[in-house]
Amino acid sequence: MEKIETNAKKVTEKIKKLYGNSPDVNSRIINIKGKNIAILFLESSSQASTISDFIVKGTLYSKENKNIFKNIFDTLKNNLFNSQLFTINDFSKFPYFLSSGFTIIVVDGNSEAIIMETRAQLDRGITESTTEPILRGSKDSFTESHSKNLGLIRKRIKDANLWFEELKLGRKTQTRISIAYINQIADPKKINKIKQRLKKIDVDGVLDSGNIKDYLIKQKSVFPQMQSTERPDVTSQALLEGKIVIFVENCPFALILPNVFIDYLHTSEDQYQKSSNITFTRILRTLALIITLFTPAIYIAITTFDQNTIPDKLLISLAIQREGVPFPTTFEIILLTTIFEILRESDLRSPSSMSAAMSIVGALVLGQAAVDAGIVSPITVIVVAFTSICSLVFTDIDFTSGIRTWRFIFILAASVLGIIGILSFTIIFLVKLASLENLETSYLSPFAPFDKNAQNDAIYKAPDNKLITRPNYISTLNPHRQRRQK
Repeated sequence: MEKIETNAKKVTEKIKKLYGNSPDVNSRIINIKGKNIAILFLESSSQASTISDFIVKGTLYSKENKNIFKNIFDTLKNNLFNSQLFTINDFSKFPYFLSSGFTIIVVDGNSEAIIMETRAQLDRGITESTTEPILRGSKDSFTESHSKNLGLIRKRIKDANLWFEELKLGRKTQTRISIAYINQIADPKKINKIKQRLKKIDVDGVLDSGNIKDYLIKQKSVFPQMQSTERPDVTSQALLEGKIVIFVENCPFALILPNVFIDYLHTSEDQYQKSSNITFTRILRTLALIITLFTPAIYIAITTFDQNTIPDKLLISLAIQREGVPFPTTFEIILLTTIFEILRESDLRSPSSMSAAMSIVGALVLGQAAVDAGIVSPITVIVVAFTSICSLVFTDIDFTSGIRTWRFIFILAASVLGIIGILSFTIIFLVKLASLENLETSYLSPFAPFDKNAQNDAIYKAPDNKLITRPNYISTLNPHRQRRQK
């Protein structure tokens, strides 16, 4: 702890020197009967009108108080109007409060300083989600404002058992991290593990929730082991199931733990549709996952190694289409798949007004040109296009990247060993997923280990009035979602 100078002017000079005489460091010295009162704030992060109306004017009006000359510090502390007003006696905390939009008041002869909140509105307002759009359901999304994000959850879960625990990470950034959970539902062991892992993080700065992901996960995988969402309704539903949510200051995405593989076959809109329609949609997503993973590899295997597995007429048709193509099937698949991934990456990075047109034109022109030039066969274009369309069903970037990685692995396995290679690496794929565990939760839950009750909201979606219990693999403290109907 560093003591505060009792001379207001010296404190002002010390702050300006500490910030390298930056132009946004502002101060106002007010003298009352020989005693200086220093008002310090950063113009870039504070609201100047608030400081003028409530602090400067309040300080000047305090002259009318008869007791002000006896104890100026206490008079100001009791007469200034602000919802957040407190005192500190540690100078080393000044940079954190100034950068956070607070105003500091120092009075001659006093070793404490008054801290008042005067934050400027530096974040965007609450807008519709851009990464997880839906047709039905709430349209609001998280923002860069930490307090707003917590408020969006409080608005939905009006229970005192919704607890937030806060800590600061980053030696330079001092970023606020909030751990949210519902007491008596979330597993205390998992909460303590998350706290321990977060407290071990010792870095210069934490600017986004992505900066702490690697510290929270012990086992590495190309598939994500925690869900990232900007939707308050998804986050609230996760909390009600017993999951734990992490909010990072200045980040519009919340992290949900523990997460399992089946969560990525669900969407936020599943909560707003009929259960029969949701079940059918989830089956389609499962088929899309299988198609996007295995179709290119199976095509390579049956055209290169296992021609006897397909009918003769189809084999002849494929051979006719490949006539004149100088490259092997594996090269065709890898070439077109790589081109599509580049197009999708350019689609993501381009302005929204240009991206759709660019990707459509690029896919049409390049695909047709490649066929006309005899570089690839038409059937290969169809296979890659079908595979790529199925991959667009999944919106989570990390999950899509995991699918892409394993798709290439299956392609290479099929190009070397054919169907045997695909089967061998499918076993490896399943074993790898089954071996993943986060916060003592198996990544393939509720299928491995098998949880009969949780099957009601896995691929099959039971009606809401039949979803009596929460998934056991998340928490067993308070298993009942609702009371059984008589």
